[in-house]
Amino acid sequence: MRILVTGGAGFQGSHLSETLLAMGHRVTVLNTFSLAAKQNIRILESNGRADIVFGSVTDWELISKTARDHSVIFHLAANINVDKSLDDPRSFVDTNVIGTYNVLEAARRYGSRVIFASSCEVYGDGHQLSPGALLDETAELKPNSPYGASKAAGDRLCYSYYRSFGMDITIVRPFNIFGERQKSGAYGALIPILVRRAMEGEELLVFGEGTATRDYLHVSDQVQAYQLVLETPGLEGRAINFASGTNTRVRDIAEYIANKFGTRVVSGPARPGEVTRFPACIAFAKSIGFEPKVGIWEGIDRYIEWAKQQPRQLID
Repeated sequence: MRILVTGGAGFQGSHLSETLLAMGHRVTVLNTFSLAAKQNIRILESNGRADIVFGSVTDWELISKTARDHSVIFHLAANINVDKSLDDPRSFVDTNVIGTYNVLEAARRYGSRVIFASSCEVYGDGHQLSPGALLDETAELKPNSPYGASKAAGDRLCYSYYRSFGMDITIVRPFNIFGERQKSGAYGALIPILVRRAMEGEELLVFGEGTATRDYLHVSDQVQAYQLVLETPGLEGRAINFASGTNTRVRDIAEYIANKFGTRVVSGPARPGEVTRFPACIAFAKSIGFEPKVGIWEGIDRYIEWAKQQPRQLID
């Protein structure tokens, strides 16, 4: 099968592209240029079935040309950081909304199936939940940030194309993906940032008491999720949560990493509006065969070993 992966040289996308190539598919990777993308592309180029295209999903002519003759489009390309979206909302609308529109129009033109990487951020902070309840796919979308709103817009745009044009589109909503190749620098993710600081002998800062919990899913399990969606019929128009089903305190994560490097955890002021819990319901994902395999501590160990081997500029 010929498959296009937008964002295919990024964190999640490079793992997915590598797996699709190993499965025997011919994969076109579309990605903007960066040092990290260049490094990931070196891994993919060793496979003779990989085609690499540098560019942005905001470029309609490029998307239209690249998508031709592809049976499936995994649309992972996005601006992804909540804090960055507060500084530059326009770029998130351009990439996450207009870029998604471009991908959908190209897929409509060529009859391609679309698997869209949405985000748990579309739900907002889950404040609509009663104590002990879980966020399932029917929960109201109440995004708190420009990033969350841009992903919610792309999410619902995909659904509208399914309803309006009868297209084969599935919406994947991952929760807190982490693992090797994830960046730690400006606007980086929690676990990579903590690991980098610990490697440099710095104290690890948590906000407030660090009692907020998150559901972290290792990138290998998220790739398993994408494989399942690709291979499971009858998912047109579905939104599907993918998560580990286990919530872990932020402070416990920081303590675990600190102990690995002999540093310590310190508390800072609580952040206004901090989300205390964000529990995912993955009942539907499990019903199609999803079963997370890598626990949080094993996943952190894997990330630490990977990070130790990387030049600083590739994890920043």
